[in-house]
Amino acid sequence: MRRSVVLNWEVTSFHGWGVYGLNLALQWSRDVDIKAVCAHPVKSGNVAMDPLSQQLLGPFLRDTAELVGSLKAHADGAAQSTGPVLLSLDDNANAAPGAHGVALTGRPTVGVVFFMSPQLSPEAVEHLKRYDLVVAGAAWNEDLLRVHGIEKVTTVLQGIDPALFHPAPRRGLLGDRFLVFSGGKLERRKAQDIVLAAFRIFAARHPEALLVTAWHSPWPEVARGLDVSGLAAPVIFRPDGRVDVEAWAVESGVPAGNVLDLGMVPNAALPELLREMDVAVFPNRCEPGTNLVAMEVMACGVPTILSQNTGHLDLIEGANCYPLARQGELTGREARLDGAPSWGESDIEEVVEALEAAYADRDEARRRGLLGAQTLSELSWARTAREMKAAILPMG
Repeated sequence: MRRSVVLNWEVTSFHGWGVYGLNLALQWSRDVDIKAVCAHPVKSGNVAMDPLSQQLLGPFLRDTAELVGSLKAHADGAAQSTGPVLLSLDDNANAAPGAHGVALTGRPTVGVVFFMSPQLSPEAVEHLKRYDLVVAGAAWNEDLLRVHGIEKVTTVLQGIDPALFHPAPRRGLLGDRFLVFSGGKLERRKAQDIVLAAFRIFAARHPEALLVTAWHSPWPEVARGLDVSGLAAPVIFRPDGRVDVEAWAVESGVPAGNVLDLGMVPNAALPELLREMDVAVFPNRCEPGTNLVAMEVMACGVPTILSQNTGHLDLIEGANCYPLARQGELTGREARLDGAPSWGESDIEEVVEALEAAYADRDEARRRGLLGAQTLSELSWARTAREMKAAILPMG
């Protein structure tokens, strides 16, 4: 009998957690020992995949609908699964309930963490100690947990789909422009304010440069945290609540003809877009995981600029990118914790230097891009699923 593993988070093609769950479900759909089921409804419009993958996910969608329906009998109460339950934990180590407000446990109960702050509260530490296992999304997060005395912890890195994300010929639709890609949810830790500050300088020197952004997410309000630094203008919102990326960039000093906002892009549609790019830039202050968008960019062979901090450290290997080594220290909940590094503030001038290096020497940029693709070819979702299975199945 295949064992069911309950994923207690929303599965979708439009944000990191959702893509994580979707690919675990897809990989395990062909596994003889294990299968995934979700504790939240999966809306068909939120799963944008090819027809074959859609067919393979059919049993997952049916099992999910059945589980969600059964949880109604336990509304606002608790339920225990006979198999493993993977719970996504917030920065206080709390798990959101499943459908109908049901608190889920399993055999084992596993917390999955992408902690953004190293400053865990005593209550969070106590919560973490109650889990049978905690799975961290990056070595940095595992280090933090061990500093806090959590011993039942392991790291499982996210992956990419090498059938989608790999080097391939460009279409050259904007062949006369130098395309600079920046992706990820608009928020302080993703450092889009640093991107705009650096690109403003770069575009003034190279008018053919075009900043191509994929910054939208289902949570636009968190973008307000970008106002703290003062490196860019205050974030501008549209009447519908979404961020007006192009207006914000212009207000921050980037000419209107030097920015292109892609809007909300489903994961499966990204590869063709990414392969058009000349360089990608991620001066992120913190990545609790390995930064899924950066992984996908590197897998496509795009020369990539990465801040040398937190989860990005799992991706940087030799000359496979342009690492941003000048990392300033931050304060408060973003400050360094004794025994483990924390957030970093990328130096704007170093970002500009990296952009100039990629612009000036295209052959070297391509070499770094191909080395990055080689690194990422070993970090597939198949590997993620195998490692997660190996971590949780023996505990049941």
